[in-house]
Amino acid sequence: MTTTRAYNVRVTVGSSLVAGIVLAGGRSVRMGAAKAGLEWHGSTLLRRTAGVVARGVDGPVVVVRAPGQGLPALPPAVEVIDDPVAGRGPLQGIASGLAAVAGRAPIALVCAVDLPLLHPAFLRRVARELRADAALDVALPVALGHAQPLAAAYRTTLVPRITGLLDAGRLRPGMLFERSRVLTLDETALLADPLLAAVDPRLDSLCNVNTPEEYREARARPAPAVQVRCYGALATGVDTGPRTVRAATLHAAAAAAGVVLGRSVVSVLDEGTGIDRTVSDPGTPLVAGDALAFLPRAEHC
Repeated sequence: MTTTRAYNVRVTVGSSLVAGIVLAGGRSVRMGAAKAGLEWHGSTLLRRTAGVVARGVDGPVVVVRAPGQGLPALPPAVEVIDDPVAGRGPLQGIASGLAAVAGRAPIALVCAVDLPLLHPAFLRRVARELRADAALDVALPVALGHAQPLAAAYRTTLVPRITGLLDAGRLRPGMLFERSRVLTLDETALLADPLLAAVDPRLDSLCNVNTPEEYREARARPAPAVQVRCYGALATGVDTGPRTVRAATLHAAAAAAGVVLGRSVVSVLDEGTGIDRTVSDPGTPLVAGDALAFLPRAEHC
C-alpha cells in the first residue's frame, strides 16, 4: 500500500494542527551513554531536538522516555511521558507519543532524539503531505539510503493499529507500513521544497548519531551560520548592518552580537517563512537560514 511521490509540486498546507514527538527512550547501546544528555554547542542533544521539533510544528510537543529515565532540562511547554512497557523498541514509543497527542492534533511528526542537524523546514515539508491528503496514514522519507521512520509524519488515528501489532509481538515499524496507506518521499521529492533545498540541500536533517565516532564527527561541525542585527541603543560601532555569526542557540547569537538577553531586550526571529516571531528562551535552537534582530524593548513596543 506504499506509493512514491517524486516531482516538483508545491502542496498547499491545510489548517490541521501538527504535534511533535521526540523518542528519547532508546537504550543507546552503541553510544555507550544516554544520547539525550550529550552536549551540543552549549545545550544537550534532547534540548536541541525538542526545540527544533517545536519550531517545526504548531501543536503540542511530547518527549517519550523509558520508565524512570532521567532527562536533561527541557522548556516548560514540552511534555514528558513514560513508555508503559520497556524494551519494545521505537514502535512502542511511536504508539505512546501518538496516544498522548491524539486528542489535540490529527497529525504528529515523530523524531529520534539523535538528530542534531534536524531543520524545521524538513519537518514542515514532511507534514505537508498528510495535511494535504486525508487518505494517507504516513508520510515516510526514504533518503540517504534507507527508510526514515523516526523522521516521519503519522496520523494519530493509527494508535489502535499499532497497539494491535505490539500485542501480537510485531515490533518493527515496517509491519505498520505494510498495513497502512504510506506515501514515501525520496530525496527529489523532499528537495522540491525551495526553502528546504536552500537551507538543507544534503538532507543533513536525517543524519543521526549512533556511536561515539558519529557523535564526535557531527559535533565537530561548526554551529549554524545565522544573521544578527541590532537596533537602537543595542547597535554599536560604525557597521550597524546585519552580520553572520556561528551560533546554535539564541544565547550564543546574542553573545556574539554583544547583547545581554533580559527583560529590556526583544529578540525577533525570522525563519525564512515570511512570518517573524518573538523568542525569549535563551536555549532556543538556531538553524541555517535564521536571522535575528535584537531591539530595546521600548523601541519594539
